[in-house]
Amino acid sequence: MSASRGAEISPDRIADVVTSLAAEELAIQDGFLTPAASRELVSCIRERGELAPARVGGPGAARRSTEIRGDSVCWIEAPLLAAEERLLARLEELRLALNRTLQLGLFDLELHYACYPAGAGYARHVDQPRGRERRCVSLVVYLNETWACGAGGELRIAEPSGGHRDIEPIAGRLVCFMSAGREHEVLPARRERLSISGWYSTRA
Repeated sequence: MSASRGAEISPDRIADVVTSLAAEELAIQDGFLTPAASRELVSCIRERGELAPARVGGPGAARRSTEIRGDSVCWIEAPLLAAEERLLARLEELRLALNRTLQLGLFDLELHYACYPAGAGYARHVDQPRGRERRCVSLVVYLNETWACGAGGELRIAEPSGGHRDIEPIAGRLVCFMSAGREHEVLPARRERLSISGWYSTRA
């Protein structure tokens, strides 16, 4: 498949995500990106250069705490690379489909690359803390090729009824969930773990 077609997503896959999110407030879609698209986005990380250590805490109180969060990040902002433009175009299709079907009023999309070195994780948290109530739908796209069972790095999502669900960070997989009150964490991995994470937000 040529680079220009690397990030194509079928309408059926978008419909499946919307249906699952409506029914369970959680959607997992394997093959949301092709292997070629995943590799292109990994190349974008390298091209953008050094990632910044992620911080925790609100505005004016942000700090680095590897005990809570050990990843480094790079926001996906203009000027965009070609593979990023294709990804954002597909995620725009998903935003419009979510608004048509679920009437969520989604308006903005924030996205960043996240790189977890071996042994790093992200403690249990929510994506809609105080001051960030506009965040409505959280999403993650994984970029890890040949991820082996037992390598760790799972996204652990708390279930509303108790317990949790562990989701492996396999390349091309998309995970979406409703942000409000949904606790989740990233378990430490035995190798570098790459993803794109972000939120669809409503208007202020």
